[in-house]
Amino acid sequence: MKQGIILFIILLCLLALSVPAFAESEIELRIRTLEETLKKQEETIKSQQIMINELKEQVKKDEVAIIPETKEMPPEIKKETKPTGMFGGSAMSNPNISLVLNTYASSSNLTTDELKNRRISGYTTEGFDRHNGFNLDSAELAFYAPVDPYFNLYATIPVTEDGAQVEEAYFVTTSLPEGHQIKAGLFKSGFGRLNSQHSHVWDFVDNPLPYRAFISSGDEGIDEKGVQYTYLAPLPFYTILGVEILQGDNKTLFGSDAAGGAHAYTAFAKASLDVSDNSTILFGSSVITGKTKTDTIAANSDFTGDTTLYDLELTYKWKPTKYQGFKLQSEYLYRTQFGNLTDLTLGSAQRLDRNQDGLYIQGVYLWNRWEFGARYDTLSLFKDDYILAGAQQDQGRKPWRITGMADYTFSEFSLLRLQYNHDESDVTGKPNDELFLQFIFTIGAHPAHQF
Repeated sequence: MKQGIILFIILLCLLALSVPAFAESEIELRIRTLEETLKKQEETIKSQQIMINELKEQVKKDEVAIIPETKEMPPEIKKETKPTGMFGGSAMSNPNISLVLNTYASSSNLTTDELKNRRISGYTTEGFDRHNGFNLDSAELAFYAPVDPYFNLYATIPVTEDGAQVEEAYFVTTSLPEGHQIKAGLFKSGFGRLNSQHSHVWDFVDNPLPYRAFISSGDEGIDEKGVQYTYLAPLPFYTILGVEILQGDNKTLFGSDAAGGAHAYTAFAKASLDVSDNSTILFGSSVITGKTKTDTIAANSDFTGDTTLYDLELTYKWKPTKYQGFKLQSEYLYRTQFGNLTDLTLGSAQRLDRNQDGLYIQGVYLWNRWEFGARYDTLSLFKDDYILAGAQQDQGRKPWRITGMADYTFSEFSLLRLQYNHDESDVTGKPNDELFLQFIFTIGAHPAHQF
């Protein structure tokens, strides 16, 4: 028994003597491992620094190859930084290109022929250019590139079932004194808020009733050839003032045959204020006026006269996070028109005076990747004068429509939207109940949209 106790004590002593040696060996191993890791990291940093230096030298060579420096060249050209194009390299020789596919399926209680002939009595004879089933709104090609330090160039070419058509093709100045800018070519007018946006960035599939009645039944809006001047005022909040001289080709508003040369003029003032860290209010007013010659007012009739359209816009945005927000948007439009309405069958002309208005208001709530929205639009809200030969014409019931929608954004390049319309705008009073399923896909480098 005593021998066993002695043996146990000897083993404990040996173990106690071996622990410091073992601990010391483990610490040394960890030190060596850390030293080796540090040495590898130093080698990686040196290698990356060499790569950075090589890339910097390559950038300098590319800039010289793009615009070789000469004594005759202005200094602003020498200092110009060249953006990268869609496929790499200089955007001056390789523009940004994108394609936006906007397509939808629709179903209505009306037939396709009834949709085409669905007019708003007293406002427009233009119906809807869509049919039950599958529709291609457009496959829109967009091009953008700086021309040089003085100009940027833009072009938008939507391809529809009827073929390709240039929707926008214009240049914008980039080197005028601070706050001043000129745009010229074929472009979307700065009139209103919704007009300057492409249809694929709308919150709903279709445009509201006031736009359909006063501007166009489709989504092209006021796309005009002309020139625009804007001034960004040096105020503590964003304020932009603008005027335009336009050809006046819009069929509903003016008509290409209304006068020789440019015959439409626009002015607008817009501003935005940050009311809190997460909230912004945008507001403004616009007016467009000009000579008119159109056949969209009454069947088998031509109108010749003058048209002025006014617009008040208001938008409130609340966006505390990337995946939560709310937007409330509204526009009020008021049109005055006077001239002669000629019956093409009888060949007689009568004096026509129209003073009409319309409004839409819409709200959209963002939650995660989902958006839920509702819209109400109406005409004849406060004014509905349709005076033909001195007598007020009765156009029947007040046109109105309600809309609900939900959409899901898979990414910034793809969206799926479901929308329902209950439309009471036709003079017959027969409602149009429509259901849309819309898909929007984008590829390529697309310019930023309006805020």
